[in-house]
Amino acid sequence: MAEIVLRRVLEERGLGKRVVVESAGTGGWHVGEPMDERALGILAERGYDGAAHRARQFTADWFDRYDLVLAMDRDNLANLRRLAPAGVEVRLFRSFDPAAPAGAEVPDPYYGGPEGFEEVLSLVEAAAEGVAKHVADEIG
Repeated sequence: MAEIVLRRVLEERGLGKRVVVESAGTGGWHVGEPMDERALGILAERGYDGAAHRARQFTADWFDRYDLVLAMDRDNLANLRRLAPAGVEVRLFRSFDPAAPAGAEVPDPYYGGPEGFEEVLSLVEAAAEGVAKHVADEIG
């Protein structure tokens, strides 16, 4: 969901052609599968299209290709930091939301109902605005 939202926010700010947004899990459980139907439904209700998304797994070589690596929760943050070369910063996605408390995570809604996906989308939308501002400041 975050990839879809962040792409749109960056596009709306004129950065869509200058920034590559990719998403991947730190585990390979769902590689190649489409997005959860509940996530697709909530995205569609808010005007997003996630139909083309397929799950992938993050690997250490991604650090060579991307300037900013974000994690949704502390477990994934720890996994990514173990893979990261020295000096590479990995941050929590919600650290870009000025209204979020320090260390705030994006919860995994997978084992709950549709309301969890609604909550996650709202959290992602709020943080995506901050990510876009950060990227705009970095690339000028």
